[in-house]
Amino acid sequence: MNERIRQLSKQAGDYVNETYTGPVRSKTPGKIWEDGHVGWHTQFNQKFAQLIVKECVGIADEYDGVGSTIVGRIQKHFGVEE
Repeated sequence: MNERIRQLSKQAGDYVNETYTGPVRSKTPGKIWEDGHVGWHTQFNQKFAQLIVKECVGIADEYDGVGSTIVGRIQKHFGVEE
Protein backbone atom coordinates (compact mmCIF):
# COMPACT_ATOMS: atom_id res chain seq x y z
CA MET A 1 0.00 0.00 0.00
CA ASN A 2 1.50 3.33 -0.97
CA GLU A 3 1.62 6.42 1.20
CA ARG A 4 -1.31 8.14 -0.51
CA ILE A 5 -3.60 5.16 0.14
CA ARG A 6 -2.54 5.23 3.81
CA GLN A 7 -3.36 8.95 3.95
CA LEU A 8 -6.80 8.41 2.42
CA SER A 9 -7.46 5.54 4.84
CA LYS A 10 -6.53 7.75 7.79
CA GLN A 11 -8.68 10.57 6.43
CA ALA A 12 -11.67 8.21 6.10
CA GLY A 13 -11.11 6.90 9.64
CA ASP A 14 -10.83 10.40 11.07
CA TYR A 15 -14.02 11.46 9.27
CA VAL A 16 -16.02 8.49 10.58
CA ASN A 17 -14.64 8.91 14.10
CA GLU A 18 -15.88 12.52 14.07
CA THR A 19 -19.31 11.82 12.58
CA TYR A 20 -20.19 8.30 13.78
CA THR A 21 -23.13 7.81 16.07
CA GLY A 22 -23.63 4.36 17.47
CA PRO A 23 -26.79 2.30 17.27
CA VAL A 24 -29.74 3.32 19.40
CA ARG A 25 -31.88 0.73 21.14
CA SER A 26 -35.38 0.64 19.72
CA LYS A 27 -38.43 1.40 21.80
CA THR A 28 -40.52 -0.71 19.41
CA PRO A 29 -41.33 -4.16 20.81
CA GLY A 30 -39.50 -6.92 18.96
CA LYS A 31 -36.84 -4.63 17.52
CA ILE A 32 -33.42 -4.37 19.11
CA TRP A 33 -31.98 -1.38 17.20
CA GLU A 34 -33.52 1.58 15.43
CA ASP A 35 -33.60 1.38 11.63
CA GLY A 36 -31.20 3.55 9.70
CA HIS A 37 -28.09 2.79 11.78
CA VAL A 38 -25.03 2.26 9.62
CA GLY A 39 -22.07 0.61 11.31
CA TRP A 40 -18.67 2.23 11.70
CA HIS A 41 -16.98 -0.11 9.21
CA THR A 42 -19.69 0.45 6.61
CA GLN A 43 -19.33 4.22 6.94
CA PHE A 44 -15.53 3.89 6.77
CA ASN A 45 -15.70 1.76 3.61
CA GLN A 46 -18.09 4.20 1.95
CA LYS A 47 -15.94 7.23 2.80
CA PHE A 48 -12.69 5.48 1.81
CA ALA A 49 -14.14 4.49 -1.58
CA GLN A 50 -15.48 8.02 -2.07
CA LEU A 51 -12.03 9.50 -1.37
CA ILE A 52 -10.32 7.10 -3.80
CA VAL A 53 -12.81 7.91 -6.57
CA LYS A 54 -12.40 11.63 -5.87
CA GLU A 55 -8.63 11.21 -6.16
CA CYS A 56 -9.01 9.43 -9.52
CA VAL A 57 -11.34 12.16 -10.77
CA GLY A 58 -8.81 14.78 -9.71
CA ILE A 59 -6.05 13.06 -11.67
CA ALA A 60 -8.23 12.68 -14.77
CA ASP A 61 -9.32 16.32 -14.48
CA GLU A 62 -5.71 17.47 -14.82
CA TYR A 63 -5.61 16.37 -18.46
CA ASP A 64 -6.86 18.72 -21.16
CA GLY A 65 -9.25 17.52 -23.83
CA VAL A 66 -10.27 14.00 -22.86
CA GLY A 67 -10.02 14.72 -19.14
CA SER A 68 -13.53 16.09 -18.81
CA THR A 69 -14.96 13.07 -20.63
CA ILE A 70 -13.06 10.71 -18.35
CA VAL A 71 -14.11 12.66 -15.25
CA GLY A 72 -17.77 12.46 -16.27
CA ARG A 73 -17.53 8.74 -16.96
CA ILE A 74 -15.83 8.01 -13.64
CA GLN A 75 -18.40 10.04 -11.72
CA LYS A 76 -21.30 8.42 -13.54
CA HIS A 77 -19.86 4.91 -13.13
CA PHE A 78 -19.45 5.28 -9.36
CA GLY A 79 -22.48 7.52 -8.85
CA VAL A 80 -20.56 10.35 -7.20
CA GLU A 81 -20.98 14.09 -7.35
CA GLU A 82 -18.16 16.61 -7.56
